[in-house]
Amino acid sequence: MVLSAEQLFWIAPIGSVVALIFAFIFYQQIMQKSEGEPQMIKIAQSVRQGAMAYLKQQYKVVGIFFAFAFIGLGLLAWAGMQSKWVPFAFFTGGFFSGFAGFIGMKTATNASARTAFAAKTSLNQGLNVAFRAGAVLGLTVVGLGLLDISVWFAVLRIWLNYPLHIVTTTMLCFGMGASSQALFARVGGGIFTKAADVGADLVGKVEAGIPEDDPRNPATIADNVGDNVGDVAGMGADLYESYCGAILATAALGVAAGLGIEGVVAPLLLAAGGILVSIIGVYLVKTKEGSSQKILLSALGRGINISSALVVVIALIVVPLLLPGHFGVFFAVVIGLAVGMIIGKCTEYYTSSAYEPTRRIAQMAKTGPATVIIEGLGTGMLSTIVPVLSVGLGTVFAFTVTGGLKNPAMGLYGIGIAAVGMLSTLGITLASDAYGPIADNAGGNAEMTNQPEYVRERTDALDSLGNTTAATGKGFAIGSAALTALALLASYIEEVKIGLERMGQETLNVLGSVVPIQDATLEHFMNYYHVHLMNPRVLIGMFIGAMLAFAFCGMTLKAVGRAAGAMVEEVRRQFREIKGILEGKAEPDYARCVEISTKGAQREMLLPSLTAIIAPIAVGLVLGVPGVMGLLGGTLCTGFSLAIFMANSGGAWDNAKKYVEEGNFGGKGSEEHKATIIGDTVGDPFKDTSGPSLNILIKLMTMVSIVVAGLVVHYHII
Repeated sequence: MVLSAEQLFWIAPIGSVVALIFAFIFYQQIMQKSEGEPQMIKIAQSVRQGAMAYLKQQYKVVGIFFAFAFIGLGLLAWAGMQSKWVPFAFFTGGFFSGFAGFIGMKTATNASARTAFAAKTSLNQGLNVAFRAGAVLGLTVVGLGLLDISVWFAVLRIWLNYPLHIVTTTMLCFGMGASSQALFARVGGGIFTKAADVGADLVGKVEAGIPEDDPRNPATIADNVGDNVGDVAGMGADLYESYCGAILATAALGVAAGLGIEGVVAPLLLAAGGILVSIIGVYLVKTKEGSSQKILLSALGRGINISSALVVVIALIVVPLLLPGHFGVFFAVVIGLAVGMIIGKCTEYYTSSAYEPTRRIAQMAKTGPATVIIEGLGTGMLSTIVPVLSVGLGTVFAFTVTGGLKNPAMGLYGIGIAAVGMLSTLGITLASDAYGPIADNAGGNAEMTNQPEYVRERTDALDSLGNTTAATGKGFAIGSAALTALALLASYIEEVKIGLERMGQETLNVLGSVVPIQDATLEHFMNYYHVHLMNPRVLIGMFIGAMLAFAFCGMTLKAVGRAAGAMVEEVRRQFREIKGILEGKAEPDYARCVEISTKGAQREMLLPSLTAIIAPIAVGLVLGVPGVMGLLGGTLCTGFSLAIFMANSGGAWDNAKKYVEEGNFGGKGSEEHKATIIGDTVGDPFKDTSGPSLNILIKLMTMVSIVVAGLVVHYHII
């Protein structure tokens, strides 16, 4: 018996539930591990309380924004410019994005001390605890994301029986909620963590000459809190919206390409299959005692590579089953996986201390911090070549193999399905990313509780690996953002089409020919709106989009600088006024530093985040659809390259510092060490605030444009 696409659809919600079940199982396994000695438990509890206090405050601020946005979307729906379901889709997208980040952070703060204590037994035990904790976040993100999509599809299509093109374009709008939540989480968390990290490094390690994570440093707890709110909660919310955005954009493009419900269900089944193979991959990650960085990297790579290979097998089943006349879609999935792996390997090469670029940065420390910074900037810039070419070639190949040269709509579906292929193993790739801050916190716990040297060596090995996996995860997130944004650009035109239909327009006058809107192709709309490089509105939009990427980075970097300045002054004040801190006879006021980072992050995150939301609306109302297309194209191209550069240069500076700390080029406490600390301090907001926030900026601006397309079609000045 051959099952219909409607029947096969139910595999998707089943897959999402399986992901959540295994996330719960892994969480229970972690919680059954010992948290260690009383002092280890005390430190972990302080970090947990600080992280929860920060998230509580952040959700209050974001909640106010969501209330106003809900009202605004409700007005659009009331005016007939959007579906009545859009405000609710927006809300669920934001809620589940934030909820996924919350669960990941809760797990991470419970896992750090357990990882440190497990490292007392063996390196593999520490790796196992940290990686399983990361897997909780990865599986929660894909489980909640696929469940949210499945429920909306069931309600709109199966229960209410809406036409497919209305279902997919309405569902796209919940991506705006996920993107908005993700940007607030990423920017706010990034400012928090880097304000604390920079303050702790500059005053503690450089001025006072005390080790990293030393309990005498007042900013240490805030630094550990920041790792969780920025790199776990923020990254979870970030990749939740990437995952959902890729699936939803591809579904909408499938309808536009005439593939019907089969084109909608195909990415859902690939995502469900990706969940199952990610779970298998998690169980394959293990290592032996005394492993080098290359061996540890290969341990993680084994899980990811086998999962990717199994996705190919799943695609080989799904594509002939649902799209028998379009086998090129299978090759598009493989291309997406390949592009993701190439970006990961390139990032690993440029950021791991096992390879020449990072070691070269460490070597430059012999001549001081200036040359460390120059070498790191150059390394980051060169690291953009392979990812940009990979995404470019991957886009061309995915477009071509799916028949895009004859049928552009099919080619665009191929680009979307390539993005789904890249993100299909997100359950395990996100686990390797979230593992990083957990290992970092474990190292901090070991240092603050004066664990034996061999424990710190093991946690340092896990932490150094975590820097590379985190950088790889950021590169992966940025690469997926580029492919997803390309698919969303095409989806934007579909929303414009529906906006015109809601206005009552039935035809387009294209180059002197009258074309019914229902029959109009993407090329017809490009010609109708004059979307080409000779149109000044398109060019102006491109310039504004390119500028916005730099302006956004400038705002977030300066925000970190201001917040870090306040942290530096506070740490200096405590060293000066609280007698006995540096002798270990008095306890620093950790809570005050957490409070400074929290207030700074909440205050500083608003302007960059609101700019990303307001800009596409303002440009659309002035320049219309051509201006918006230019804006999104300019932001995509500039933001993608800039994000890769910032993430990789920051990761390389960080690992260059750790390479020196391992005893190379002078070792800890040397002038070379201090030079690499300064490089790492410059790189901190690069890799953990501005860089990773850019991929959300790219997608959020596209999502906002999609949601307000009806408004822009109705009203624009030029």
